[in-house]
Amino acid sequence: MRVVLAGGGTAGHIEPALALADALRREDPSVQITCLGTERGLETRLVPQRGYELALIPPVPLPRTLTPRLLTVPGRLRGAINAAAAVLDRVQADVLVGFGGYVATPGYLAARKRRIPIVVHEANPRPGLANRLGARFTEHVAVSHHDTPLPHARFVGIPLRREIATLDRLAMGDKARSYFGLLPDLPTLLIFGGSQGARSLNRAAVACAPAFRAAGIQVLHIVGPKNTEEPEPSRGGPQYVTLPYCDRMDLAYAAADMAMCRAGAMTCAELAAVGLPAAYVPLPHGNGEQRLNAEPIVAAGGGLLVDDAELSPEWIRGNLLPVLGDPARVAQMSEAAAQMGRRDADMALAGLVREVVRGARAR
Repeated sequence: MRVVLAGGGTAGHIEPALALADALRREDPSVQITCLGTERGLETRLVPQRGYELALIPPVPLPRTLTPRLLTVPGRLRGAINAAAAVLDRVQADVLVGFGGYVATPGYLAARKRRIPIVVHEANPRPGLANRLGARFTEHVAVSHHDTPLPHARFVGIPLRREIATLDRLAMGDKARSYFGLLPDLPTLLIFGGSQGARSLNRAAVACAPAFRAAGIQVLHIVGPKNTEEPEPSRGGPQYVTLPYCDRMDLAYAAADMAMCRAGAMTCAELAAVGLPAAYVPLPHGNGEQRLNAEPIVAAGGGLLVDDAELSPEWIRGNLLPVLGDPARVAQMSEAAAQMGRRDADMALAGLVREVVRGARAR
């Protein structure tokens, strides 16, 4: 089976694609995987790291409003479609699986042009332009929210990395805390804002460092590489550990009792899968999809929700510290979060891809 994945640009598109690739390879090591990408995206680093072929096509960002740039799109898009079609021809693709973003649009149009079956995966409750287009060309649409408004939608969840999907937080807790220099027996808060950090989370959390120490709460704070906020060095009491970046998020999740973070689709899916409750602070930009990602988990009792503009040291002291100081409530929220998670979405999506290829070959 020869599979082309179109999920470049951001980690939210690339990581589910790579999780699917891993699942397909586990089932059949002979599967040929090719990832479409552009020279601008994170895929230039992430895809080769995971051992998969990366085929670059020209980037074609689609403007969201009527601007002069719109006039340049048809010609540039035609070039990207032709480049994607050349990749499909070269690898003799059996199926194209798209995850949205810049790369998916030319991928979908090239696959349709070549009459190659298409599978669409949408991670957000509000589908983007690329996946709304792709869903018109196929009946094979996988979604991560039950009410995502796409035709033929089938709920599968978001494919996750195996180190996350198979994580036993409780079994790994002591080892994980030791790894980060934390004590084994104190309530622990994990704070992170994505690969680049989040300034509002950093500012509010660092200002609250004395309150964390006074409450007996230790903090693991992934601040991002460009962060300028740092807590005062501790002269005793619980640790406040800061890291510019963390490449072992599985251990970070295992070390924590609760998180404070953004609410991207991957973040929400990972935290729910491992049963880690969180105070979600949705990114205030975009079309509001981050709030929609977090709302079902919060409604089920697996987290708290606060607007970015409302996040402050006062909010943390009044809302987050009382939860962290109540082990029974943390355990209850952890159970509720885990009920909303899915650990086998990679296998479910891989099963759909194999089903589509078998059906195409049978015709």
